[in-house]
Amino acid sequence: MHVLVVKMSSLGDIIHTLPALTDAAGSLPGIRFDWVVEEGFAEIPAWHPAVDAVIPVALRRWRQRPLRDFRGPEWRRARNSLRRPVYDAVIDAQGLLKSAFITRQVRAPRYGMDRRSVRERLACAVYDHKIPVPKTMHAVQRTRLLFARALGYPLPAGPGDYGIRDQLSLEKPPPDSAVLFFHGTARAEKLWPQSHWRELLQLVAAAGYRVWLPWGNVSERERAGRIAAGIEAASVLPRLNLRELADRLLRVQAVVAVDTGLGHLGAALDVPAVSLYGPTSTRLVGAYGRHQVHLQSSPGAGRGGAPHAMMASISAAEVWAELRTILPGDH
Repeated sequence: MHVLVVKMSSLGDIIHTLPALTDAAGSLPGIRFDWVVEEGFAEIPAWHPAVDAVIPVALRRWRQRPLRDFRGPEWRRARNSLRRPVYDAVIDAQGLLKSAFITRQVRAPRYGMDRRSVRERLACAVYDHKIPVPKTMHAVQRTRLLFARALGYPLPAGPGDYGIRDQLSLEKPPPDSAVLFFHGTARAEKLWPQSHWRELLQLVAAAGYRVWLPWGNVSERERAGRIAAGIEAASVLPRLNLRELADRLLRVQAVVAVDTGLGHLGAALDVPAVSLYGPTSTRLVGAYGRHQVHLQSSPGAGRGGAPHAMMASISAAEVWAELRTILPGDH
């Protein structure tokens, strides 16, 4: 059986889809997947052993000049890649108009969530098979259920398995007595105050651990520098791609993360973590996996105040108390 998956972004959403492939591969011997994904995340699906081909698209970039780019060679190549193979099914695991547009290019039975389950209802018009999936489930469980119902196998009992750690840890370097801070996120209301990060960094350093601070853009690099300033145990990392970040994750003792896709990458690699949440629900999108601790801001925190007030209500002392429970021991 040959199935095309449409899940193009974002990083966390892509990672949340991986356990569904592991379920299907364990339930349907011989099943193979291709995957359509935004170009910036193309390396992630290729890490899963059930994925044969990754088809990168650039809808985010093409939409800036649609009259030119949707007539250009990149789109033609992508469309030909979608139409050339013979698929037994295509599953839109995203449920947006943009993913429905891609799904519609494929000559195969089309599966997606029904109008009560999907994120954008008009996307349902494209699907031949509309599948109910409760919105109250965690994102990982929703996608697992979608695949099970689309492909006709019972949802496996127990937690989902991302299926990628063993693929990436074959040449794993020795563990380092380090903690990684994922401090950056695109939305201001999800940021944890720099003063809190510095306080936590000092507590981690006093326990004998080094702290690594990655970054993905100039703003994050500058924030990392301010958090690390004057603290010998802190290192601002060079700019890393996703595979290089995965390699770093496989070396650290633990992670502290705000609500960001990189935190979900850590969970997929089974790295112990404390994740900090303000406006988003841990029940629906919390880091999913073993050794994952969630700290949610107080319900009334930030009401009527600054965008970051909810996150500021989580103290460094609270985070340190939880982090100590998942670290192997003070140094």
